[in-house]
Amino acid sequence: MANITRFNPFNELARIDPFADVGDFFNGFTLRPILCDFEVEPQIKLEVSEEDKAYRVKAEIPGVKKEDIHVTVDGRQISISAEVKKEKEEKEGEKVIRSERYYGKVSRGFSLEQKVDESGTQAKYTDGVLELTLPKKSGTVSRKITVT
Repeated sequence: MANITRFNPFNELARIDPFADVGDFFNGFTLRPILCDFEVEPQIKLEVSEEDKAYRVKAEIPGVKKEDIHVTVDGRQISISAEVKKEKEEKEGEKVIRSERYYGKVSRGFSLEQKVDESGTQAKYTDGVLELTLPKKSGTVSRKITVT
């Protein structure tokens, strides 16, 4: 997105304008409505740990069916994505008072220090937590190089 500024011929006459960039200060702030019943969009929270022969990843993806979760392993690159569908409806008798729907896709990608053996990966999803076991690829031993 391009920054468009209005030409002002008098700006060049002023040597010091201490308030020239004050408007840009507030560009990074976003205001969100604060409501009691407001739900934020889902995010994938990760916990990655390293063991001698494998990486362990725990990803929190609550409210998602395991069929809607996709994990991709490409060397050192890991990506987790899920399709989120939430529907909420309030009724008074037969009359619908409020109906809310959220459909979207969340994803998270990261890279590991060593390559992963794709054939030995395991994934388990229980109670909103995806647990991945990613074995390290053998033969990718790091080597220390001395500088002369």
